[in-house]
Amino acid sequence: MLLHTLNAPPSSSAFADCLHVLAPGDALVLMGDGVYAALGGTQAAARLQSSGAELYLLQPDAAAAGVLPDTDFVRVVDIEGFVALTERFERQLAWY
Repeated sequence: MLLHTLNAPPSSSAFADCLHVLAPGDALVLMGDGVYAALGGTQAAARLQSSGAELYLLQPDAAAAGVLPDTDFVRVVDIEGFVALTERFERQLAWY
């Protein structure tokens, strides 16, 4: 079980690489430009949903980007929620 953090847009190779290794039991926090993958009705959102991983959106980054998720497939977390995830998962993999 890994905690992945994605700080790259859905058009990047980092997004594709992350999805390739993302597995059920893992968690993914979308941050930075990664928050755009949480936009409902997009191919990126569909690919994330099919991963089987727990999906999270970092609220401060989403607010800064003007991205409000219009789906229920991703949970919004604040900094404290992100810290709780880092405590829950021993290993983390960052994607840029």
